[in-house]
Amino acid sequence: MSVHVATINESGTVVAIEVRRQDDELSAGEVLANKFAFVGGTYDENRDAFIPPQPYASWVLDEDTCLWVAPIAYPAEGVHVWDEEAGNWVEVVDPY
Repeated sequence: MSVHVATINESGTVVAIEVRRQDDELSAGEVLANKFAFVGGTYDENRDAFIPPQPYASWVLDEDTCLWVAPIAYPAEGVHVWDEEAGNWVEVVDPY
């Protein structure tokens, strides 16, 4: 069986993720990624969680899920992208 191992630097930033055999030993600076890790994200030892990079300055970390959340909920209908300058979701219109 294989496992995902995240290599983290001194500041807790994930710098690499690799697949290894389950019986391989971990080296210093490596964490068993039993939760999804993101290169460029951070490992929070107190939460035992990997936190992805913050996508926008206005988004806040949801303490329960360890995911970033927009200050305004995603609209129920349509396809939208976040516009940081406007501070809102903008609907994507199909050009075809």
